[in-house]
Amino acid sequence: MSTSRPSWPPAVDPMLATAGPIPQGPGWAFEFKWDGIRAVASTSSTGGLRLVSRNNLDLTSSYPELAELGAYRSITLDGEIVALDPATGAPSFAMLQRRMHVSRPSAALVAAVPVRYFAFDLLYRRTALLSKPWTQRREGLEGLGLAGNALAVPPYFLGDGDDVQAAARQQRLEGVVAKRTDGVYEPGRRSRGWIKTPLFATAEAVVCGYTAGEGRRAGSLGALLLGAYDGDGRLRFIGRVGTGFSDKVLDQLMSLLKPLLRETSPYDEEVPRMYARKARWVEPDLVGEIVYRNVTPDGRLRHPSWRGLRPERRPAEARITW
Repeated sequence: MSTSRPSWPPAVDPMLATAGPIPQGPGWAFEFKWDGIRAVASTSSTGGLRLVSRNNLDLTSSYPELAELGAYRSITLDGEIVALDPATGAPSFAMLQRRMHVSRPSAALVAAVPVRYFAFDLLYRRTALLSKPWTQRREGLEGLGLAGNALAVPPYFLGDGDDVQAAARQQRLEGVVAKRTDGVYEPGRRSRGWIKTPLFATAEAVVCGYTAGEGRRAGSLGALLLGAYDGDGRLRFIGRVGTGFSDKVLDQLMSLLKPLLRETSPYDEEVPRMYARKARWVEPDLVGEIVYRNVTPDGRLRHPSWRGLRPERRPAEARITW
């Protein structure tokens, strides 16, 4: 007896937002900026699921609880995988870190750190919807009736974006994304049809080395040496970060860094001796996210704190934007 092979919607690269202040005037809808992993979710005609990250990594096996999306067949969604803090109900990037490097999590880990998929755009349903305005795509998304333990459609707001930003600050959320209500979906493009306004400064950085820890951190790392690529594709030194690490994170980082050790600096410029003399260099393969206050005149991050690894990012995506 023959069975038909499942069919899948066409692959879609996620649309990216441009950083900027809250837009003023009519024609904008406002959503909260969720602190998680961006993922395009596609379901097959037979109920299969694919979760693909922004740089085309397959995340499907890492989040088995999201298989319930397969009940909604032959659709493509854009959204964010988040872990919610049980005390506050807000997304917790620190909690999500426990899931981000586990390709096949145990039932115990899934129970301890459950995730949800916040779907905020509908890209395909029987036909491609990319050329339809945001209002029509959003209406179709809400018409799906997404429901389940791990699924949600977060709210949007019309009117004054400054009020939405104030609410995001009060709830300790990451920020606001404004979307043109008449805007089409632009796959793979960083568009001004979406404007993101974070509430704190973050940067993606490449880990290029580390210094040995002392005192309580003896046997571990003291600080990570960070880099990012400039407009000419050169890997530049942007400072070091020595705060924001739990003991568990330190152990995880050391296990990842030791196989990457190398003899020479990976930077395309000379690193100041005060940073380089005790450095242990590594291959520039790991990408992390940093919170920082501002940037010094020579391009170093001021008062940076480690937020966590971003395994779904490529090193070349860590760009100098200041």
